[in-house]
Amino acid sequence: MTTQAGTDRHDLTAVLSQGAKQVPLWVFFGLAMAPAVALGLSRFAYALLLPLMRAELGWSFADAGAISTANACGYLAGALVAAPLGKRAGDKRVFATGLLLTALVVGAMGLTADFRLLLLLRFIAGLAGAVAFVSGAGLTSAATGGDRKGRAALLLGIYFSGAGIGVIASALGVLPFLDMTGWRGGWFVLGLLSLVATLFGCWSLGRCPPNVRGPGGAGPVAWSPVFMARKLIAYGLYGAGYIAYATFIVAFLRNEQGFTDERITLFWCLVGAASVVGAFVWGPLLGRLRGGWGTAFTIGVVAIGAAVPLFFDGVFAAYVSALLFGGSFLAVIAAVTSFARKAVAPHALTSAVGALTIAFGLGQCIGPLLSGALADGASGVRNGLWLSVGILLVAGMVAAFQPEPPAQS
Repeated sequence: MTTQAGTDRHDLTAVLSQGAKQVPLWVFFGLAMAPAVALGLSRFAYALLLPLMRAELGWSFADAGAISTANACGYLAGALVAAPLGKRAGDKRVFATGLLLTALVVGAMGLTADFRLLLLLRFIAGLAGAVAFVSGAGLTSAATGGDRKGRAALLLGIYFSGAGIGVIASALGVLPFLDMTGWRGGWFVLGLLSLVATLFGCWSLGRCPPNVRGPGGAGPVAWSPVFMARKLIAYGLYGAGYIAYATFIVAFLRNEQGFTDERITLFWCLVGAASVVGAFVWGPLLGRLRGGWGTAFTIGVVAIGAAVPLFFDGVFAAYVSALLFGGSFLAVIAAVTSFARKAVAPHALTSAVGALTIAFGLGQCIGPLLSGALADGASGVRNGLWLSVGILLVAGMVAAFQPEPPAQS
């Protein structure tokens, strides 16, 4: 077996599968269907349908922001209950159930125009998607097993890159047909894509080891909210800033810059492709940055990406924005998680990441409402996007003041 691995040293599939205790590489792509559905197809794809929904349903931007906030509130609730559900029912069952429910609810969005019902559906989609995402992350960590740190980071990168895969799928699967299907048909297509992704994700579970949990609640909570206060605040602000861009940028490009469907498709594909590549490119750099600088740099690039189309009109500026924003917004999550691993005792990591997730989720709930309200003003969506940039810049500055944790003995 060792000889074969050495022979295939340049074969990425063979090497990674060997390092992950014989878990095939395709299993990690199957698990990546959780972020593909929960984020790429359910949350971010809403931006593609928002302009048509506003026009037909008579929504204000505040209404559109409320729909996004409902999804974020559901995601927050799902993140809070995912670990207890996984412990009780098993992560594999929770993963499959969460994915299937998300896919069904996404498709059901095309069945109604009732605002209150749409709010409820978006909340359920966020809740179920978060449950699938969190359980999938646990299964991915278990599947990396005793793999070397570098390969484990790469395999985890495959998991997080699923969000970008979902973004690309939504651009190619929905935008070319919107003129024929309308926004209702767009949700049906997203639901169908989500079901296909769910089938692939569930198929991968047969070759995935279980997520074995240690005893809970026995040890002290060895992490300091006071020490990590700047990280918590920065992550909450980031949640408010990035989601506003993700929600309203397509409406801005259509309404204020006259982008055609073809240009929007390419823009959205660039966001997705850049996020897939960025999941791997940022890894080595984040490992060298100390304190809060990893988070600060990644948020800074996201902020620059969000600001580019506000300073410069035209196709080139929009595509630069897509590359910068798409290539960095998931890296912020990786930077925050990496810091938490250094800052807390292993048995307290779940508690610390849970607190960070709450801060992030609260920001996501607030951001779309504030940006949507500003977008209804005289300057239109531009003001809402400027608020997004401002919040991101503040988040990056706060993160930069986070000190490096002392080395754990």
